[in-house]
Amino acid sequence: MLVAAAVCPHPPILVPEVAAGAASETATLRAACLDAVRRLQACRPDLLVVVGDADRTGPRAGGEGGSFAGFGVPVGVTLGDGPTEGDRTAQLPLSLCVGAWLLRAAETAGVHRGYGIASSTTSTEAAAVGVSLARQADRVALLVMGDGSARRTDKAPGALHPRAADFDGAVAEALATADCERLLDLDPGYAVELLAAGRAAWQVLAGAGWGVLWQAELTFDAAPYGVGYFVATWQRG
Repeated sequence: MLVAAAVCPHPPILVPEVAAGAASETATLRAACLDAVRRLQACRPDLLVVVGDADRTGPRAGGEGGSFAGFGVPVGVTLGDGPTEGDRTAQLPLSLCVGAWLLRAAETAGVHRGYGIASSTTSTEAAAVGVSLARQADRVALLVMGDGSARRTDKAPGALHPRAADFDGAVAEALATADCERLLDLDPGYAVELLAAGRAAWQVLAGAGWGVLWQAELTFDAAPYGVGYFVATWQRG
């Protein structure tokens, strides 16, 4: 069953070597993410699954790796047991690479796995994935990687969309209150229009967490680069 979840964004600038001169600007976000991951570890899960946006939907094997070499730094990561050489051929999608980096930076232990979720996944399909993941061990924790709209400002990657802030506001409120129904109501097509990469992953969380009384806390909600970033934690009440 699901005992805890953390929601984090997955910009590569969370990795200090990638952020370089902007590392101090992202320090607050990075600290919030690491705190959320450490809270997961404190719940003593038997299995921790990192869920994030990918080109295909399905599980990723423990020990599968990736790299931030595409961003100009030889930083390699793995999920679960395995080597972390920076020159490994990238296999994990960015969302899971950042999640794996957070697990390592927070010095987490235990069994880690990954699950990619494609943007084409329907709300019902995503929820079903969540139900399945929650049943994989007696104590399951999810690290849910997902960005909000990348259309929050004129200088955002997708340029300004007049409804991006409202969409992100609804997501933030749902994460802050553990409102699974509201997360499942997010429209996949609209999320694609707003360049909100976290929609499917959040709906995996909603499926896994449905019907449970959660103690939820939203610890970060901002769009410093025109992209909505949220950090939240859910623990069983």
